[in-house]
Amino acid sequence: MDIQHEITATRRTAGARTLEAGEAAVVTLSRAFPTDVADLWSACTEADRIARWFLPVSGELRLDGRYQLEGNAGGTVTACDPPSGFDATWEFGGGISWIEVRLTPDGDGARFTLTHVAHVDDDHWRLYGPGAVGIGWDLGLLGLGLHLGTGAGVSPEQAEEWTASEEGRAFIAAAGQEWAAASAESGMDRDDAVARAERTVAFYTGAEV
Repeated sequence: MDIQHEITATRRTAGARTLEAGEAAVVTLSRAFPTDVADLWSACTEADRIARWFLPVSGELRLDGRYQLEGNAGGTVTACDPPSGFDATWEFGGGISWIEVRLTPDGDGARFTLTHVAHVDDDHWRLYGPGAVGIGWDLGLLGLGLHLGTGAGVSPEQAEEWTASEEGRAFIAAAGQEWAAASAESGMDRDDAVARAERTVAFYTGAEV
């Protein structure tokens, strides 16, 4: 794998948004894929295809439907505008955040843009920063690119094995550096941004900080 190519193919930003409940952190990833919007919509909304690049999912993948990703988050689909995008709650570990997925034409391909909105007063966020969700989505987009490019599927077991490999750890470390940079660009103290990113990388790789 050309890790540098995979890292630079994704745009990453961190920011903030004001919600009724207070200030929230916003993490956005965007990447273009060599397919059309209809195919990208199918890959992101059909259970059999989601399982081939992300995680097995159950429930009702429709407006107001409840979904559950195996061993991960669940939630409710709160908006749906096929094939342009959807919104959903992201409920995990007793907490709730929100995701917004947008699909748009991009030259000869289609662009996937995901925004994850989370409360900044969450202890998990204060410890790990944007990379807490960002690196997980980086790994997801890696799987999505493989699926769209080859039609191949990746099981959760294969993904876990690759993540623990030397190549996988190198990818995670590089993604962590990008999230540190995005955090600093959003106004976070650079040393704090780097420290949070390093803790996130250590969480994913089992390394010592």
